[in-house]
Amino acid sequence: MSLAALRKAELNRSRIAICLVGGARRFELTGPLPPPLVPRIAAVRIFHPDPIPETEPQSRVLTSRDSPNGIQGLLQYFNLVEGCLRMIRSRESRGNFTYDWVVRTRVDGYWSGPLPASAFARGAYSVPPGSSYGGLNDRLGVGDRNTTETALSRLSLLPRLDAVGYHQLNSEAAFRAQLKVDGVRSRLREAPFCVLSDRRYGFPPGRYGVPVAAMGSAGPLSGAKCRPCRPVCVGPCAADVGGSLERGWSWTEWKGGRLQLCDASGGWGRDWEEVFDGVAGKEAAEIRKRVKRMDFKTCVANFEAMRRRTSVGGWDAPPPKEICRLGISTRDV
Repeated sequence: MSLAALRKAELNRSRIAICLVGGARRFELTGPLPPPLVPRIAAVRIFHPDPIPETEPQSRVLTSRDSPNGIQGLLQYFNLVEGCLRMIRSRESRGNFTYDWVVRTRVDGYWSGPLPASAFARGAYSVPPGSSYGGLNDRLGVGDRNTTETALSRLSLLPRLDAVGYHQLNSEAAFRAQLKVDGVRSRLREAPFCVLSDRRYGFPPGRYGVPVAAMGSAGPLSGAKCRPCRPVCVGPCAADVGGSLERGWSWTEWKGGRLQLCDASGGWGRDWEEVFDGVAGKEAAEIRKRVKRMDFKTCVANFEAMRRRTSVGGWDAPPPKEICRLGISTRDV
């Protein structure tokens, strides 16, 4: 048996937690999955974030620069990530077991393929290359149980970073620092996913600009921002843009014709649904259409079904009717 086959067999025998965190942006394109693909849900937590009191160490370690919601936005994000760790500990305690591996990524990620087995390595924490903004790309992380404990402790490790002299860090730089102070080695591994974004960015992107990839790019995009668009910059054009990007900032791999760029200076095109369906395939297109025509009653029924599939003690969310009212007109109530 080959080394790769042995590795895959080991992973198939392992307990792996997959934790999705963040705001459910474009959830109709990234979230719904048929039950056979997600046979068990350990825990669900849906909540309205409350303001987090800002401490002096936090204000010294973090910077509000380039954060849309300032330091409070960073604290909210760090709390979300560390909440994943709290949910994992709770599930382990209830089930009297320990996970072998943890995969942590975002709710708004579009995956074009499976996560490769090479992302799993004991004693190290795997993150994607690119989109590092002076630190480490924090849109995906894969580690064993010990390295995950450090990687997901985004909030509680801030006082330690302050104590050793780390100041004025953005999210990515703080992520790199916390791994370093705890002696966890990071490793770069490409991953076939991108982050669907409605945000508008200047085009063409400059050295420190943000390239927005077409979903249909050959990739893997490793967490770059993306849209369902008809690309306006490919081949030599994409190479020119990619070559001008600052590698330690919003850089995205472009060699070999892997990158196709959208003009993200405006909103999504009128034909974005057609573009998405063509790229994502028939099954994902059907899910998108089903979510689009979903009424209030069906929404509630789906959340109730999701709650039934969640482990005992693992559901922490408002009533399904309250959740569905946020996105579906009350005329269907």
